[in-house]
Amino acid sequence: MSRGERAARRAAASGSGPTHDEPGRNPGAAGALALFGEVLLTGVLVTVCGLLVVTLPAALAAGIRHLRRYARAEGSSMRAFWGDVRAALPGGVVVGLACALIAGVLAIDILLASSGRLPGGELIAGFGWLLAAAVAGILLTASGAWSPESGWLRAIPSLPSAIGRDIPGFLYLVVAAAFVGLATWMLPPLLIPALGCAALAAVAVPERPRRRR
Repeated sequence: MSRGERAARRAAASGSGPTHDEPGRNPGAAGALALFGEVLLTGVLVTVCGLLVVTLPAALAAGIRHLRRYARAEGSSMRAFWGDVRAALPGGVVVGLACALIAGVLAIDILLASSGRLPGGELIAGFGWLLAAAVAGILLTASGAWSPESGWLRAIPSLPSAIGRDIPGFLYLVVAAAFVGLATWMLPPLLIPALGCAALAAVAVPERPRRRR
């Protein structure tokens, strides 16, 4: 490598000169500290928009799209985020009602199983917690698949094929959803950064390198 080429590389690396390198897949996520701040901001936005519980799917969908735009350096303005929230709310409320109903049934089942009045209660309670984590993982997957163009009517039916194509990825999202529940149980204010991390997981998991068959 010539002296001129080395000087050009140093200038490109320092930002003082032009670069001919191809941009990465997610150029907006190059700065770890800036990405962490954006994750926290997303957690705040999702928490505020999801306070009514039934609005949580719309909040997650908008937060995931916000982080995806940020990672791709496509422009992640607040205007775009609130536009996604408004677009996701009509169908998202229906999804939120269904999730709230399922969560209520599972909560009652876990409480009854943990009371010691049912035979095999501990096993039933454990299964209930696993099912709750799976439902939360499905919600994260659906929120990540939502877009203003397709809407929830396409995002929900596409879940079986999407999960079947990437079962390990779905398990990662289940773990991310379980982390939100565990962090909130340990310290309620941790809900905010945990939701941001869950939204980041929904962005990162489909983009991770995978071995092709």
